[in-house]
Amino acid sequence: MDAISLVAPRKLLIGGGSLAKLPGLLAEFGLSRPLVVTDPWIVSSGMIDRVLAPLARAGITAHVFSDTVADPTDTVVKAGVEILKSGHFDCLLGFGGGSPMDTAKAMAILAAARPGQLMRDFKVPASADRAALPVICIPTTAGTGSEATRFTIVTDTAHDEKMLIAGLGALPLAALVDYELTYSVPPRVTADTGIDSLTHALEAYVSARANSVSDLYATAAMRLISTHLRTAHAEPRNAAARAAMMEGATLAGLAFSNSSVALVHGMSRPLGAHFHVPHGLSNAMLLPAVTRFGMQAGLRRYAEAARIMGIAAANTPDDVAGELLVQELAALNKDMHVPSPKTYGIPQDQYEGLLEVMAQQALASGSPANNPRVPEQAQIVALYREVYAGGA
Repeated sequence: MDAISLVAPRKLLIGGGSLAKLPGLLAEFGLSRPLVVTDPWIVSSGMIDRVLAPLARAGITAHVFSDTVADPTDTVVKAGVEILKSGHFDCLLGFGGGSPMDTAKAMAILAAARPGQLMRDFKVPASADRAALPVICIPTTAGTGSEATRFTIVTDTAHDEKMLIAGLGALPLAALVDYELTYSVPPRVTADTGIDSLTHALEAYVSARANSVSDLYATAAMRLISTHLRTAHAEPRNAAARAAMMEGATLAGLAFSNSSVALVHGMSRPLGAHFHVPHGLSNAMLLPAVTRFGMQAGLRRYAEAARIMGIAAANTPDDVAGELLVQELAALNKDMHVPSPKTYGIPQDQYEGLLEVMAQQALASGSPANNPRVPEQAQIVALYREVYAGGA
């Protein structure tokens, strides 16, 4: 039996009110000079005080870098590193959705780089294993799972390419996962991040790199998310649903961090980079069609996923269970009001003009190679065309 390689943060605090334990968490690791990496809305809305207030009560002065953008870019990461190097910080706190957390992780990696190295130099297949400072993540959405992964996504602005960056340098030291932070998340974000986390769990489960331990995380995540996503979307203040979604998102992050994502993510990154589609939403657009594509080679695992999620009964034949899974993913998109690229407003001529480039970038990311059915470039182009009008 081959050895299983596992990575995870050194500490995860999960549950309502866990953010209040932030000062104690810093003290456990001997940290006291944090740079908080967040986004402009969290500052302007006053939500930043959820982090700053408990730190202030503990006598900790935190500085804030809030110039992150929806899809982290190499230029923003570079600007953040300049702020980081101008102070005497001993850690980074990534506070927000996936973008602030990914930005903080990328900053830690770039700050440890040799002179002259760029963010692009750490793109997969390179391994980004060094970080200048530890990162503690505090997610405010139940989606990306970035608080538990060895990955970060950064857009190369010169090439309009979302780069997958992987390595121990991107693995957070710790995370605080407090579902109470998600109460104010609007329905659109709840839907997109929720389907994103479901995609993480499903792709980790069917991936060619899945193992017995990643399966444990993926299985638990699929059960939680499939059971509670619609409720969290319809009832934003439902504590049980929000708690389950937050736990599910973190478990899904642990699953794909120790397995991998696959074709959905490989195709999602170029779609998001070229047309500024939020990451979770682009995953949702692709998920039903890509799942049907993979079914030919990965039917057994997809069928088992359908049973785990309660979509198919235990004695349902694999072919029927697989079809029920695709139907449920399409129904979930309908219930969550997920648009197609066409109804999202992407002009067809621009979309068609970039299909070959997007397919090339998807393959270059390495993620499609983990898919149960590994595609050729022409098949990815065909899938993009199918998805444009909302096909599954």
